[in-house]
Amino acid sequence: MHGKLPPVLIIHNAPRAAASGHGIESEVGVLEEVKAVTAALDRLGASHRVAALSDLCELPPLLAATPERILFNLVESFPNRPADAAYVPAICMAFGKSCTGNTSACQSLANDKWRAKAVLREAGLPVPPGVLAPVSDGWDTGRLPPSPWIVKPLQTDASEGIDAQSVVPEDLEQLRRAVARVHANFRQPALIESFVGERELNVALYQRGREVEILPPSEVVFDDFGRDRPRIVDYAAKWLPDSFEYQHTRRVVPAPLDQALAEQLRRHALAAWSTLDCQDYARVDFRADSEGRLFILEVNPNPDIAPDTGFVGALHAAGIPFEDFVAALVENAHHRRPRPAAGSGRTAKPKTARGEANIRRMRAGDLDAVLSLVRHTGFFRDDEVEVAAEVLEQAAQEGELGHYQSFVVEDQAQPVGWICFGPIPCTLGSYDIYWIVVAPSHQRRGLGKALLEFAESQIRLKGGRMAIIETSSQPRYQSTRGFYRDAAYEIVARLRDFYAPGDDKIVCAKDLSEELSLL
Repeated sequence: MHGKLPPVLIIHNAPRAAASGHGIESEVGVLEEVKAVTAALDRLGASHRVAALSDLCELPPLLAATPERILFNLVESFPNRPADAAYVPAICMAFGKSCTGNTSACQSLANDKWRAKAVLREAGLPVPPGVLAPVSDGWDTGRLPPSPWIVKPLQTDASEGIDAQSVVPEDLEQLRRAVARVHANFRQPALIESFVGERELNVALYQRGREVEILPPSEVVFDDFGRDRPRIVDYAAKWLPDSFEYQHTRRVVPAPLDQALAEQLRRHALAAWSTLDCQDYARVDFRADSEGRLFILEVNPNPDIAPDTGFVGALHAAGIPFEDFVAALVENAHHRRPRPAAGSGRTAKPKTARGEANIRRMRAGDLDAVLSLVRHTGFFRDDEVEVAAEVLEQAAQEGELGHYQSFVVEDQAQPVGWICFGPIPCTLGSYDIYWIVVAPSHQRRGLGKALLEFAESQIRLKGGRMAIIETSSQPRYQSTRGFYRDAAYEIVARLRDFYAPGDDKIVCAKDLSEELSLL
């Protein structure tokens, strides 16, 4: 059973509109992941939306505008700058949000096959010997590892740039052509490695809370490949259904392994997970030779989780429903979400003219007391009090995860003031301060100022840049308008006869980003 999950924004890379080009099939494949995660969140009863990104620069304005604090990260690559996808988690954190999957540091390291292999080798883990062939400089054939070789682009995913021609027996001219092909097609260095082992194995891992579960290992079986066709999981085997490679490559899970090899696989997979500092989920790919020696080919943070993939097959083999996996990732991200800085979190004690004011998040037990405050101010009609009651109930039910952020200021453990604010839909970082109320018996003590300053600090923490307050033009609201003016709010609009004939709406605004830049 799962508790109530927070609202989730699913983000993914938008596939290119073109029908051809390097990697277009794998780009389209992300849409299957989106469907699977969306269906899982539906089954879990979790609120969710989906947003597609064509470029990393689209992420900051999206984060500034969205109320969700948890993002399910399915961004795998961007067409012009594939490596930029690794920066998504760091940017989310900078906006006070948390996303599922691996960190930017882990993804950046794993995406560079040369650096990742060096780190794994230094940790004592077995990797194939290899050399790097840069694009601009010549490369030394005297330093080549033992043949046969396999040539790969340094920083591609989903087996892009790998096919039968990538495997080279001993011919140096053929090797040079394979390297030149990588340089020309991908404009990045080529990794030349010894082509090791006869069996292709992989191990999926995922995290529930603090526990890392090693799923049943799987083996890729190459049916009818013969001796002349290299037994590799190339791009065609993954993404081209009409190809021989796709139709004659199948996955067996659990893999038929003897106990010693299976245990060695699990140890190496967990060690690779720890060495690259993975979290949430990853897949480690291996080759095994006839003597039972293992070689780590790659560590894949955030691997493909479409329904027909090896990772999901391993979940099924372990008896883990896909929605349980999705829920675990959302819960992990929720626990990792950035916390407010000391002094500006869920409770605060800003200074007032009479000492400290204790401000805390509203609780369900505060409903009657806060409604009584609203009524006793004498400023609100009965229909307005009904709206306040609806807002209070929703805020109490949803708490920190809801749209309405509702806080009270206490005196002797009793609410004597209330403020409610939330993001304005379809804006980038603009927030409405919907209600601010102080009991008549506690006015002129600085509690209203303390509530307003607290709300502004919370809005900044959530990436907000502007606060909007609306009030009436009626004479009895003169002190209210003066209060906002003294708090540096500027009247930016006046809507004639908005509330009633002769009762205009006054719109006040404050640019919080300017204040923040001066701190």
